Amino acid sequence: MKEEKIIVPANGYLMLFLFLVLFFGGIATFAVFQTPWFVFAIILAIPIALGFIMVQPNNSRVLLLFGEYKGSVKKNGFYWVNPFYTKKKISLRASNFDSERLKVNDKLGNPVMISTILVWRVQDTYKAAFDVDNYENFVRVQTDAAVRKLASMYPYDNFADEGHDEDITLRSSVNEVSNALEKEIDERLSIAGIEVLEARIGYLAYAQEIANAMLKRQQATAIVAARHKIVEGAVSMVEMALEELNKKEIVELDEERKAAMVSNLMVVLCGDKDASPVLNTGTLNH
Repeated sequence: MKEEKIIVPANGYLMLFLFLVLFFGGIATFAVFQTPWFVFAIILAIPIALGFIMVQPNNSRVLLLFGEYKGSVKKNGFYWVNPFYTKKKISLRASNFDSERLKVNDKLGNPVMISTILVWRVQDTYKAAFDVDNYENFVRVQTDAAVRKLASMYPYDNFADEGHDEDITLRSSVNEVSNALEKEIDERLSIAGIEVLEARIGYLAYAQEIANAMLKRQQATAIVAARHKIVEGAVSMVEMALEELNKKEIVELDEERKAAMVSNLMVVLCGDKDASPVLNTGTLNH
C-alpha cells in the first residue's frame, strides 16, 4: 500500500515568464519577420500553460500521471507541474458535520433520539483520495454507525430502583461519553486519512413514544427520593425530641404514649399540609 508523498513542484513564476516569452515572442517574430517559426513557439507555450497550479492555504492537490500517484502538494503557492498530470483538489480545512437525529436503543433497550456534532479534517491526502470511494460520504456514514454503537453501550439514565446502577450514562456523563465517541469515530475514519478534532453529543432525548412515561417516572423517582430524605429527617427529629424529654425529665412516657407521640410527630413532619394544632386542657390521662 502506498503512502502519502509530499512534493514541492517547480516555481510557477519562472515557468510563467517562459510561457510569456514563447507566446508573445512567437507573435512578435511572425509580425516582424513573417516566418512560420511562431507556430512552434505557440505549440511549446500551450503545454506550459496547462501545467500551472495554484494551491491556496489549507488546500492540497493530489497529482496523478496516467493513473499513477506521483505525490501531493500541501504548501500553498503558485507552481508548475507536468501538464499531463491529473490534479485533484482536496481541502485540508476543518469541517463541521451535524448528523441527523437517529432513533436508537440504549443499553437498557429504551428508544432514544440522538445526534452528534463532529469536527474533522483531512490529514492524509492519499488515503482520502484513493482508500475510500468518497471520503465526505464515508465520514457521514461511519459517524452514524459510531453513534449507534455508542448509544447501545450506555443507558440513557441511571435507575437504581431496577438495579441498573451505572457509573456512566448518556445524559449525565457528558465528558466520558464524548471521549468514547471521539475515540470510536477516530478509529473508523483513520482508514480514510481523516483526523477527528472534536466529537460530542448534539441532541439527546427519549423517543416520542416513551417520552411522557419516562418523564412521569423521573418525577416519581424524584418524589420518592425527596420523601426518603423527609422520613430520615423526621426520624432524627423524633429521636432527638424523645431524648430531650427524657434528659430534662419534663414528662415520663410509657411505651404506649411514646408510640402515640412518635405517630403524631411523624404525621406532622411528613405531611404535605400544615398541621392544625389541637389544645388539650386536660391531663395526660384524658
